[in-house]
Amino acid sequence: MTTIADAEGALGIPPGEETAKPTLADFRPPSVPLTTLGLALASFMQVLDTTIANVSLATISGNLGGSANQATWVITSFAVSTAIALPLTGWLARRFGERKLFMWSTLGFVFASFLCGLAHSMGLLVMARALQGLLAGPMYPVTQALLLSIYPPAKRGHAIALLAMVTVVAPIAGPILGGWITDNYSWEWIFFINIPIGIFASTVVGSQLKGRPEKLEKPKMDYVGLTALVFGVGALQILLDLGNDEDWFSSHLIVILAIVAVVGLAVFVIWELTDDDPIVDLRLFRHRNFAYGTLAMVLAYGAFFSVGILVPLWLQYDLGYTAIWAGFATAPIGLLPILLTPFIGKYANRFDLRMLASFAFIAMSLTSFLRSAFNLDVDFSHVAWVQFLQGLGVALFFMPVLQILLSDLEQHEISAGSGLMTFLRTLGGSFSASLTTYAWTSRGAIHHAQLTEHVSKLDPAAMQQVAAYGGGDLQHGAAVVEMMISNQASQISFNEIFHLLGILFLVVIAFVWLAKPPFGAKGSGPPGGGH
Repeated sequence: MTTIADAEGALGIPPGEETAKPTLADFRPPSVPLTTLGLALASFMQVLDTTIANVSLATISGNLGGSANQATWVITSFAVSTAIALPLTGWLARRFGERKLFMWSTLGFVFASFLCGLAHSMGLLVMARALQGLLAGPMYPVTQALLLSIYPPAKRGHAIALLAMVTVVAPIAGPILGGWITDNYSWEWIFFINIPIGIFASTVVGSQLKGRPEKLEKPKMDYVGLTALVFGVGALQILLDLGNDEDWFSSHLIVILAIVAVVGLAVFVIWELTDDDPIVDLRLFRHRNFAYGTLAMVLAYGAFFSVGILVPLWLQYDLGYTAIWAGFATAPIGLLPILLTPFIGKYANRFDLRMLASFAFIAMSLTSFLRSAFNLDVDFSHVAWVQFLQGLGVALFFMPVLQILLSDLEQHEISAGSGLMTFLRTLGGSFSASLTTYAWTSRGAIHHAQLTEHVSKLDPAAMQQVAAYGGGDLQHGAAVVEMMISNQASQISFNEIFHLLGILFLVVIAFVWLAKPPFGAKGSGPPGGGH
C-alpha cells in the first residue's frame, strides 16, 4: 500500500514537508513590459490631472456660469481630497490588497472623470473633482509598490526612474495639453480622455497580476485618526489654496481654518503615534533612510514646485506671454528626464546614490542662480535653455532620492511609506506654491514703494522725463512709468526668490548624506548599490 510519505518521496519532497507556496518575491506577471505600460499610463493620467485643468478655468467658469473664485475650487477640491486620501493608502492596501486597490481606484477615477465631463453646473463639477481627487490619492503610491514588486531587486532602479519621469513630465504636459484641447475641442475632453486610458490600464494590470500573492489583513477602522486627518489636512489644504486670495490672517476664514488645522493635525499625530493599529503608520519614520530621504524629497520637491509655479506666472505677467507660449518656454525641462531615464535606471546603482542626488541638487541650484540674474529683456531661447539645463538635475533627482527613502522599508511597508511620502510631498508643494506667490507679491510691493521714492512731483527733471515717456502728455507718461516700475519691482522680487531657491537646493544635500547605504531593496543585498 502506497503511503503519502512514499508519494512525497517519489516526487522529491522530503517526508512531512508541504510544497512551498509561491511568495510575492517569486511572482512575475506574464508580461513585465505590458504590466509596466499599464501602471505607467495610470500614474501619468493621475499626475496629469493635477494640472490639466489649470489653463481652462476661465473657459469652464464662462461655460458653466461660475465666477473666477468658484472656478478655483475645481483645483482646490481635487487637491484637498487627494491630500486626505494619500496617507490612507497603506491601510487600504492591507485591507483590500494592492492589486484590487489599484483596479478599483483607477476605474473609480475614470468614472469620476466621466462625471466631470458631464457636469452642467459649477457645483456639480467641484463635487465630481473632489470625488476624482479622493480616488486619485492611492493611485500613485500603490502603482509604485506594484511596479517595484514585479522587478527583481537589481532592476528596481528602472521602475523608480520611470516613475520619476512620469512625476516630472506629466505636470509640465498638463497645461499645454489642457490648453490645446480646450482651444481645439471643448473643455469636457480634458476629462473624457481619461476614460480609455484608465480602462486600458486597469484591465491590463488586473489581468497581468491575477494570482499575485497578497497578505490581506482586517485592520480596525481608526475613526479618531480618520476624523482628525480629514479636518486637519482638509483645513490646511484649503488654507494654503485660499490664503493669498483672502489676504492671509487678516481674513476670519483663514484664522478659523488655521485653528482647525493645528488642532486636527496635533490630535492626528498624537493619536496615530499611540494607537495600536493606526490608520496612518507614522512609525515608519523610525527607519533612518525613510526619514531623511523623505525630508530631502519634501524640501527639494517644494523648491522644484516653486520653479514650476513662478516661471510661467512671470512669463505671462511680466513678459506678456500667453499661457500656451509660457508652456512651450517651460516644457524643455522635461526633455532630459525623458532621454536619460533608461540610462539612469540601468546605471545609477553603480554609483553612490547620494552622489547622484547631490549632483542633481547642484545642477538645480545653478539654474536657480542663473534665473536670479534674469531681466525683463530676456528672450525665449534663453528661458528655454535654462529650463533644459534644469532637466539634468530633475532627471537625477527623483530616482536616487526615491530609492534611498524606500531602501530600508520592508516589502509590506512600501505602499504605506510611498503614500505617506507622497502626502508630505504634496503638502510641501502646496506650502511652496502659497509661500512663493505670497513672497513674489509682497516683495514686489516693497520694491515698488522703494522705486517710486525716486520719482517726485517736486523734481522738475523727473517730471520732464515722465512726460517724455508719454509723448509730452504727463498723465499718459505717469501711467507708462507706473507700469515700468511695477514690472521692475516684480522682476527684482523674482530674482530674490530664485537666489533663495538656489541656496535651498544646496542645503538639501546635507539631508541626503545623513542616509546610510546600502540603498537596495531591504534584504536584497548588493545589487541595490550606493557604494
